[in-house]
Amino acid sequence: MTPVCERRLDEGLAALNIEIDRRQRERLLSLLALLHKWNRAYNLTAVRSPEAMVSRHLLDSASVAFAVSGPTLLDVGSGPGFPGLVLAILDPGLQVTLLDSNGKKVRFQRQAVMELGLDNVRCEQVRVEAFDATFDQVISRAFASLGDFIGLTEPLLAEGGEWLAMKGGLEPRELESVPAHVAVHERLALSVPGVDDAERQLLCLGRVDDAGHRR
Repeated sequence: MTPVCERRLDEGLAALNIEIDRRQRERLLSLLALLHKWNRAYNLTAVRSPEAMVSRHLLDSASVAFAVSGPTLLDVGSGPGFPGLVLAILDPGLQVTLLDSNGKKVRFQRQAVMELGLDNVRCEQVRVEAFDATFDQVISRAFASLGDFIGLTEPLLAEGGEWLAMKGGLEPRELESVPAHVAVHERLALSVPGVDDAERQLLCLGRVDDAGHRR
């Protein structure tokens, strides 16, 4: 991978206050190289240059690491594996499941898991409606509207669990689509190094009882 990519990754992680060891750095750069290679043949992402992939995939995924506690995390509609693959690299103790129905993207996920030696990642090619398991946290990156995201994944969220919705701009009516028994606990602006042309935010949501207390 080019020195520009390496520098952009190092400087971006430093800006996010994320410290990594040599093995994690090697894995992130290997993931980048593999994505760039596969993308030329299989069109996995509209982002073409590896330099742009650093910001729009690696650092964008890493920007929410502070909110991920697991110990189990489901990445719904993960596409070629973001943010789940990056989060699994940054926290080897996190058990990550990547869920997507697109065959070529899941094949890439599995290849990445094998080549990077990620024993804390499981890849599932299935529609979310047909999946059956529960997780402490469920994350999505522009998978669906908030209402649809919650409705489709609620059976997959453990009691006391948390949804993490990575969003760009958010219309008021999308917030209104959140069910009455679910509340937004935090709405945080994200600053992704190298991405200046789009709004980024993270919404942390959870179930509440009739009195508005978390459950």
